[in-house]
Amino acid sequence: MIQNQLISNTYPATSNIKQPPPLYAWIAIGALILFTVAGIAIHAASIVRPGYVVVSLAVAILLYLRYPAIYIGFTWWMWFMTPLVSRLIDYYSNSFDISRLILVSQYLVTLVTIHTLLKELPKFYRQGGLPFILGFVGVVYGFLIGLIKTSPVTAFRSVLDWIIPISFSFYLFVNWQNYPLYRKSIQRAFLWGILITGIYGVVQYMIAPEWDRFWLISTKLTSFGDPEPFKIRVWSTMASPGPYAVMMMTGLLLLFTSSGPLTMPAAGFGYLSFLLTMVRTLWGCWLVGLFSMITSIKPRLQMRLIVTILVMALCVVPLTTMEPFANAINSRLQTLSSLENDDSANVRKKIYEDGFTKAMTNYLGNGIGNTFVVAKDGKLLPVVIDSGFLETFFTLGWVGAIPYLSGILILLFTGFQYPESRFDPFMAASRAVALGCFVALPGGSAMLSFSGMILWGFIALVIAAHKYYQHQQYYQQQYYQQQYYQQQYYQQQYYQQQYYQHQQTTNFNQTEDS
Repeated sequence: MIQNQLISNTYPATSNIKQPPPLYAWIAIGALILFTVAGIAIHAASIVRPGYVVVSLAVAILLYLRYPAIYIGFTWWMWFMTPLVSRLIDYYSNSFDISRLILVSQYLVTLVTIHTLLKELPKFYRQGGLPFILGFVGVVYGFLIGLIKTSPVTAFRSVLDWIIPISFSFYLFVNWQNYPLYRKSIQRAFLWGILITGIYGVVQYMIAPEWDRFWLISTKLTSFGDPEPFKIRVWSTMASPGPYAVMMMTGLLLLFTSSGPLTMPAAGFGYLSFLLTMVRTLWGCWLVGLFSMITSIKPRLQMRLIVTILVMALCVVPLTTMEPFANAINSRLQTLSSLENDDSANVRKKIYEDGFTKAMTNYLGNGIGNTFVVAKDGKLLPVVIDSGFLETFFTLGWVGAIPYLSGILILLFTGFQYPESRFDPFMAASRAVALGCFVALPGGSAMLSFSGMILWGFIALVIAAHKYYQHQQYYQQQYYQQQYYQQQYYQQQYYQQQYYQHQQTTNFNQTEDS
């Protein structure tokens, strides 16, 4: 079976794991949507905010226990949509929630996978789980230091950013038998996610909906642009342009593995919104990922991918040259040729100059949640380190950063050794996504929160795919071996029967002659 699949450049679409009928799963998800819409409609912010957290967690637990593939898609959609839900609640209740309580829901939904991490991690030490152990050890060390140097509440809240990428990716890795189901679920989630958030991103840029304006004014985040049409840096349904750009980079790379009538509309709105985020670092990371993907698949699939790229370019490029998009996009692109005059680049350069020494000489680390240093006058000053590598050393110290970064590097190195990506485009795209996020580390904390889920999660999918194909090949060999032995047995039975019949005939003839 696998041999035929390799020859035809296809891969299995379903898993051998039987899934229960998804009726109750969709009823639970529908109940969450109905509760949220009703709460927003009646302006019951005091009820819907904590209720959304509780109901979404309950739905996640149900899906985690009974519908693993739907749970994966549900988790991604929680990250895609919850920030927009938060803004709608704030706007229609005319009360800005400073605590941002509702945003905890997406963390808790993902944290459900900690059950798998704590239960299975010791067992998988010799089965490819060492990188996850190293990452987990580094995070635990940073958390313990954070408990000492800051308050428990701050440390517990901040550790979520570090731990959920590891627990979520380990869940994908451990359940490698479900790889085809996870692949299908993730492809569907990101295809619709790119389409819906891409359309909303274009609308956000052109219209600047009232709830987005209300949120932007309340937060006073000037880096997101002005609360006016054509002056916003698009963040669509998510919380900021950075995570949204990571999501778009991921989805647009995965889009090359999808087919169907929604692919081109999703590409058109997706690329346009991606450019309107104005996140140049992720633009470059997308190019790195695309190059990695092209060079890792078979020549026949390379030609198909190149044709797809050309078709998408014909659809997207005209949109980016039309007003009101062309001026904003071209202005941002022009800064790439004059970085010495670019404020953002100069600020990042200054951060590196100030933060490098602080991060690399802090051997024990400040601990997770303790993002302050003590000045000479005794005041606490916030530390802004716009670099994933520097933040890792600053937070975890050398003691925690070395195992943590080693875990990521081992996963990446291991994932790029597997040949199955040559015939599995999704596997090649997942590897490209992980590489793109890793390349983004010097320019931001791509190993934390949602971005970290993509970095850790998609390289874990590559490892899971390899284990799945190895398993299939093993059973294929067992099947062929069994067929060979059966054939040998039947041949032996046949020859014995022929010999017996020959002997019977010979004895009969001898009797007749006598």
